[in-house]
Amino acid sequence: TATAAAAASSSSFALSSTMTPSLVEPSQRNSHYGQNHAQYLVDLHDNKATFDFCGGMMFQLVLTDMLRDHLVKVAEGEGKGDTSTSTSASQPEIYDASHPRMFNIPNYAQNAEADNQILFHGRELRSIPHAEGGFGFVLQLSMANNNDPEGWSNEEISEYDGWGHDAGRKWRKANDYENEGFVKFKEMFGQKAFGLHHRFYLHYDGMNRMWLSAEDGCEGTPGNPVKHNPISRMFGL
Repeated sequence: TATAAAAASSSSFALSSTMTPSLVEPSQRNSHYGQNHAQYLVDLHDNKATFDFCGGMMFQLVLTDMLRDHLVKVAEGEGKGDTSTSTSASQPEIYDASHPRMFNIPNYAQNAEADNQILFHGRELRSIPHAEGGFGFVLQLSMANNNDPEGWSNEEISEYDGWGHDAGRKWRKANDYENEGFVKFKEMFGQKAFGLHHRFYLHYDGMNRMWLSAEDGCEGTPGNPVKHNPISRMFGL
């Protein structure tokens, strides 16, 4: 319905309650979703799930509308049938624990390519009002190769060097995103938001937890938001 679609929109950042165990606990995740990884990603987005990066930095997962629509169709088709339709497109790949870094996956190359199955275009965005998790952080995944209006700009693609250290890369401000074509960036993420684009892939660890991992090795796993921002706690806030 239109109401449900609006509630699932990537522009919504209302705080949610503790995530259901099937989104966080590996055995319940496997029991509930099986190999339907697309549905799992959609449900993480719809439930405003947070990913724990670096031992407590919580990023809310946000899918662009175009990527969410694509994954819904994949989930409904379970990756089978006529390969000419998005409904039958392959399920997102989640590599096993022997692939802890992106350079471990088959046919890895240092470029800007993504296929919405093995590799995803994404951004870490900061200073987002009301982002779930208490830090103001969002991890956005977008649709590659399909003119996603919320996806990477031509400039982001041409400049991409996400295998390098963040300090040497270009961080974009809200005006930069809008000037490069993401016209609703401020409406969705706020005037003060800024970010950095990365390629991402998915893998499990030895405890069967799923990790969303950037090309530079920074990664996060689904986890409930911490009660207090540890940075704020240091200053008694």
